[in-house]
Amino acid sequence: MSWIEQDGCLVREFRTPDFMTAFRIVTAVVEPSEAMNHHPDIIFGWGHVRIALTTHDAGGITEKDQQLARLIDEAVRPFDL
Repeated sequence: MSWIEQDGCLVREFRTPDFMTAFRIVTAVVEPSEAMNHHPDIIFGWGHVRIALTTHDAGGITEKDQQLARLIDEAVRPFDL
């Protein structure tokens, strides 16, 4: 699944084979998020990760969210999901 617009956010959901893979995906997202000083909302558990991006002070999706989405895509590519 790719990114979708939902409730003023860019959202991507992952299905994973186990909890550790979900945790590793979350961990992979930390570095690009910190580098941009732009932090997603993340929900994860056994078999799933949900990432939502929005620029709160702009009231919705901006180029910054689009850029971080591309960086997250690169970061999670090794997981082949």
